Amino acid sequence: MLRYHVAFYLPKTAAGMVVAEALDFPGAVTQGFDLPDARLMIASAMEDLAALLMEEGKPLPVPNPAAAAVEADLIELVAKS
Repeated sequence: MLRYHVAFYLPKTAAGMVVAEALDFPGAVTQGFDLPDARLMIASAMEDLAALLMEEGKPLPVPNPAAAAVEADLIELVAKS
């Protein structure tokens, strides 16, 4: 099982969205109305990208522990198998 670092950027205004970016899974960026929604959206984005890579015969990106060195409001590990 691979574990990827996901950064969450919380909204600066009441009407803002939570932005989620998989730091070591290129192309996986999304947003949600709140943190739980952003978690669901990033998991979906990563699954879609993983399926595309597999269809193209390409390997999944290798998780990079150094990816967690960005400035974000919250960083979590998300597992993908």
